[in-house]
Amino acid sequence: MNSLPSLPFRNLLRFLFKPALAGVWLLAAGTAGAQGPLPRSTPEAQGVSSAGVRAYLEAADRGVKSMHSFMLIRHGHVVAEAWWKPQTPETAHQLWSLSKSFTSTAVGLAMADGKLKLEDPVLKFFPEEAPAEVSDHLRAMTVRDLLTMTCGHETEVKLSLTDTVPWVRAFLAHPVPHAPGTHFQYNTPGTHMLSAIVRKVTGETVLDYLQPRLFAPLGIDHPEWPPSPQGNTIGGWGLKVRTEDIAKFGQLYLQKGQWQGKSLIPAPWVEQASARQVPNAAGRKTLTNPTGRRVMGSNSGAAATAPTAGMGRTDNSASYCRSRMWWWRSLRTPATCSGN
Repeated sequence: MNSLPSLPFRNLLRFLFKPALAGVWLLAAGTAGAQGPLPRSTPEAQGVSSAGVRAYLEAADRGVKSMHSFMLIRHGHVVAEAWWKPQTPETAHQLWSLSKSFTSTAVGLAMADGKLKLEDPVLKFFPEEAPAEVSDHLRAMTVRDLLTMTCGHETEVKLSLTDTVPWVRAFLAHPVPHAPGTHFQYNTPGTHMLSAIVRKVTGETVLDYLQPRLFAPLGIDHPEWPPSPQGNTIGGWGLKVRTEDIAKFGQLYLQKGQWQGKSLIPAPWVEQASARQVPNAAGRKTLTNPTGRRVMGSNSGAAATAPTAGMGRTDNSASYCRSRMWWWRSLRTPATCSGN
């Protein structure tokens, strides 16, 4: 470990290495290692309390038994980062439902390319997969309804990598008892439909489509994202990238789609995707909570930004319920959270 830049970080590192946290290690500002394009700084130099960071890490280590990593960003600078053994800065983490925000970003980029519109009917893209009898509700379902998880389903379609029925066909055959746009139901298969639509209109899977438009410009190397049995990127889950890759994605949204002087995501899409769309009880998908902090993703994957605070936090945990606790904690503090 290189020399530490400030006394507060020395204290934090001593704390991290005491027996109760023997499985945790941290890279302080200026340390060597696998660093991405995000600049490093000390907490105090960016107006962050090292004592507060220490208190958070202590609570996380006590209460979350499956923590993978932690990264805190302020004013675009990484001011603290840690990994719980056996995780490392180069470890790719399963993002679970945070993957959905990458899929919705692909939709926004395809819209900017003129490939589709929010009000396009879903059936427009898959007439050959439509059921024999198409209900009025299914006929009315749009891309917007998939993005906001208001496609009209009462329950999620059960999909499996071993299914013999094509996933798109199974989705379209599922009952639609509610008028689209009127009923929120968390819907991972709906995000897969968005992935299938992107492939339909661009000729590329979401993984391939995002490679030159998002992953490469952000320096996200070798993202992994398995396909469905039909070859569409899964979309609703499955993406694997590193902790800092998640942080860069959140920072990109915080910067309204701008990255190193270039526009990667149109600013109007960033505003629309991160604004409140529909009421729900969980603050999921791309919605804004009452404090104005922007949220993407859900479950054990999350990315939230507090634009006025200019802050970001990346937490990775393998536990669905426990990591959700830290997801909500992030919304009570001026920080950006992303994780798996």
